[in-house]
Amino acid sequence: MSEAAVRRAFDDQARVCAGLGSPFTARICELMAARLDRSYLVGQRVLDWPGQPDAHGDALPLRLCGALHALARQGRVEAVTAAWPPSPQPDDDRLWTAIQLAFRHEAPFVLDWIKGPPQTNEVGRSAALMTGLLVLADRYGLPFELYELGSSAGLNLNLDRYAFNLGGVAAGDSASPVKLVPEWIGTPPPGAAVRIAGRQGVDVDPLPTSDSTTGERLMAYVWADQRDRVQRLQAALMIAQAAPPSVARSDAAAWLERVLDPNPAAGICRVVMHTIAYQYFSADSQARVRAQLDRVGARATAEARLAWLTYEGGKPVGADGRRWAELSLTTWPGGQTQVLARGHPHGGLIEMRATL
Repeated sequence: MSEAAVRRAFDDQARVCAGLGSPFTARICELMAARLDRSYLVGQRVLDWPGQPDAHGDALPLRLCGALHALARQGRVEAVTAAWPPSPQPDDDRLWTAIQLAFRHEAPFVLDWIKGPPQTNEVGRSAALMTGLLVLADRYGLPFELYELGSSAGLNLNLDRYAFNLGGVAAGDSASPVKLVPEWIGTPPPGAAVRIAGRQGVDVDPLPTSDSTTGERLMAYVWADQRDRVQRLQAALMIAQAAPPSVARSDAAAWLERVLDPNPAAGICRVVMHTIAYQYFSADSQARVRAQLDRVGARATAEARLAWLTYEGGKPVGADGRRWAELSLTTWPGGQTQVLARGHPHGGLIEMRATL
């Protein structure tokens, strides 16, 4: 890719961050788009990035922002820690000076960090998933087995251990330290009992919650000026210490082909789910996931249901071109698909359809 494509990726990410309520991360991206140069190793590697730098490829801006936030949290470069939230914000020149110090003095750390893709496990998206499970529980009255694709650390597999207020409908564990109360527009979901009989997930590079470094890596990818997300993640990690999710290391399609048995599971609704992950799967993996769902769904019955619950990027909404996520549900027998809602990609707002 050209240097122009790299700079464009940072500009595009800046607009996304600003639209999603992170002006500080937007500033970082704007500064890197305008001021990165080849006078130091990090600048050379970034501007000569060999892959696709934008959000549909390697998400290079988010990798670099994560590396800087990690340095700030760890106190490795005093000027960076002093420039990062919750500290008072410096002007652009002082912020850029701090970033340059990080790139020059912590180049091995930064270059090693950006080798891998961003690792996010946004717990707020559990609000969308729980909305879908409430719809399924109301329709079928069956317990669920959950299969999550692109699980990261698997925190959203613990969604029934979080407390929800979804348009006035309570769900989950009311005593949980994780409280999810998204802004709600439209009809609330039905009130129903969500029973989880089993849960497992998969990720190409899972982050085990038993590893002390997992929390810090996940924290680094939360935008530094969104303190409520940081606190929510900390609480979810505490729950995961007591109830560690099971997340396999594998390609999503290969794993689903292994674990999702085509034979009907009587008395269970099996739910394959994912949030802002499918877009990162290869075209081959996407096709194989869909083929396996169709294969298993063809044998589903009224007593052995299959559902595909997704919260993924949808069409642009509004003049600013922002992309909201769509909550989509496909159920078998039948394979009918319905868009239940749309919302903020981090789950902070959900707009439900008028009818279900």
